[in-house]
Amino acid sequence: MENRMSKVWFITGASSGIGEGIAKAALKSGDRVIATARKLDKVRKVFGDGHGDNLVFVQLDVTNEAQAIAAVDLSVKRFGRIDVAVNNAGYSLLGNFEAMTTAEMEAQFAANFYGVVHVMHAVLPMMRKQRSGHMINISSVAGVVGQKHCAAYAATKFAVEGLSLSVATEVEQFGIKITLVEPGFFRTGLLDAKNVRWTTKVIPDYATEGTPEQMWARYSGTQPNDPAKLGDILVKIAALEKPPKFLVAGSDAIAAIRPAIEERLRDMRAFEDLSNSTAGTFSTLTK
Repeated sequence: MENRMSKVWFITGASSGIGEGIAKAALKSGDRVIATARKLDKVRKVFGDGHGDNLVFVQLDVTNEAQAIAAVDLSVKRFGRIDVAVNNAGYSLLGNFEAMTTAEMEAQFAANFYGVVHVMHAVLPMMRKQRSGHMINISSVAGVVGQKHCAAYAATKFAVEGLSLSVATEVEQFGIKITLVEPGFFRTGLLDAKNVRWTTKVIPDYATEGTPEQMWARYSGTQPNDPAKLGDILVKIAALEKPPKFLVAGSDAIAAIRPAIEERLRDMRAFEDLSNSTAGTFSTLTK
């Protein structure tokens, strides 16, 4: 018999990594899942059979707005609602900023930022109608802290943070909650050779310190954090009446984000007098 308290999850990028971990955790808890991915054969292979009517696979390239709308419409027709929407799909473009072309950066924004925009535009009207819902947007440590070779990736994640925090103030009146998840290094395919995109232009001044590949590729497969455990945590977060606006995921993420926030506070306090000196004098013109 169906569990009336079960939730319906809509998850992008569910064929691997964090998206896979969240989907499996939700299924394990008895919830229903719409697992979306660009390649249906891949996501089917990951989950296999045995989940019955609790799992639906939907093809979705988040850069395609029409596909996002169609995927959400199909999901609502199947389950009648979406309780939790997880924006996880994306990839990383790594390299020195000066070596990044505008086209490369636009492609990074198309997936990591506009992909989130497309899904939020598709899901929020339905959540607003049902007067409830939880949007979980997967950001990154790079959405809080600037990191070498991550200018494009970090810019998309900073943008997702600004988008999420602003939209949260608009939709909270409808019972919709938004949580930003800021993971550290998780054992995902983000840095896998077949997924990561490297800049190809070489600038001699930067080349003296080695290539971006030499710095980042060694982390692939050695990341300390487990996507399955993050999935379990997010299922617990989704069950809370008042979920957090931010979830820093991983001790390495805390170690990176805490000093960055503290540095910002130090600068704010150190230059508070200058900051407060901006008030101007206005004269009133009368006829």
